Amino acid sequence: MITINAENPAYSADPAFVLSRPQRTVTASAGGRVFHSPAEAVAQLRARRVTHIVGALPFTPGAPTALWAPDTISVTDGPRAARSVTAPDIAVTEHLPEPEEHLRRVAAAVRLLADPAQPLRKVVLARALRARADRTVRAADLLDLLVSTDPAGNGYLVDLSAAGGLFTGRHLVGSSPEILVRRIGTEVTSHPLAGSARRVPENALADRIAAETLLGSAKDQHEHGFVVDHVAGVLRDRCTDVRTPARPDLTETPAMWHLGTTIGATVPVAGPSALELAAALHPTPAVCGTPTAAAARLIAELEGERGFYAGAVGWCDAEGNGEWMVSIRCAELAADNRTLVAYAGGGIVAESDPEDELAETTGKLQRVLGPLGVAGRPAAVP
Repeated sequence: MITINAENPAYSADPAFVLSRPQRTVTASAGGRVFHSPAEAVAQLRARRVTHIVGALPFTPGAPTALWAPDTISVTDGPRAARSVTAPDIAVTEHLPEPEEHLRRVAAAVRLLADPAQPLRKVVLARALRARADRTVRAADLLDLLVSTDPAGNGYLVDLSAAGGLFTGRHLVGSSPEILVRRIGTEVTSHPLAGSARRVPENALADRIAAETLLGSAKDQHEHGFVVDHVAGVLRDRCTDVRTPARPDLTETPAMWHLGTTIGATVPVAGPSALELAAALHPTPAVCGTPTAAAARLIAELEGERGFYAGAVGWCDAEGNGEWMVSIRCAELAADNRTLVAYAGGGIVAESDPEDELAETTGKLQRVLGPLGVAGRPAAVP
């Protein structure tokens, strides 16, 4: 059963998928039909064997996806009406890697990027924190804590079980500000973010200075340009009337300022769906680097497999409409419902400073950990 524009989506059972956005919230159950690639899901949508696809794409194209056709789905206006919940006591148990190692990785990448003889121009390096709750916690409760602390009501939850294997029973929960792609009718929008600065919310003047410094930063403009060029290029190959502003603007989240560019385009009714566009765009230089292949190789060498961090989360219907967010500002809740791994990354270019990059990831991690009341220092592993 598909329920559209339901006024009161039920909270009695935990959803398998939620995408909360300022315009609408899509909430879906699990489903019997699982798809192992975007292409397989697209084929079923185009044949109208299913009406909706929801789920997540991994960071690495070709890795297991968590895509399925839900048994029930509801679409409601506005962001999710977050419930009032109490966070468990959660403490950091491990840095992945230790901050000193992240500094070394960034410094090594900067040296590599400064060498004009090699092709790499940008790489996104990430780190993570493992934390443990004093009791079991519901993924939906974590989602509500994040949605309720985001001014725009952004949040997402995906049961990753459709990917199988080690992902069975795991959930990805986050609050992403970055639109990989949205298609409604014939209108396509992408809002990539690259170039960031920590906010100073307790000091309005210092916060404004941080924003203006970011907007005027040649280093961050350089980093942002790689992403805009990539997104615009992919859309030009598949859409018409691609509209790209000359300069980025500022996008704010509770913890960070970002450079963002709203890119618009038009597709014919029978043109590529939101899921097809998402698969073509991902991974952008905002989460990987440029050239893509060289950056991905370095990320795999330094970090290993990212799983669904820095992938994409979203939905698509048989008419091609849908929305896919870059899966950042997120944590993965393990099948034990107590262990969390939170992720954050930053774009590295030749002008990057390792200490600044470490501070940037700290600020981004706070977007997830802060609403959960997570202590910042490692505690003894229970």
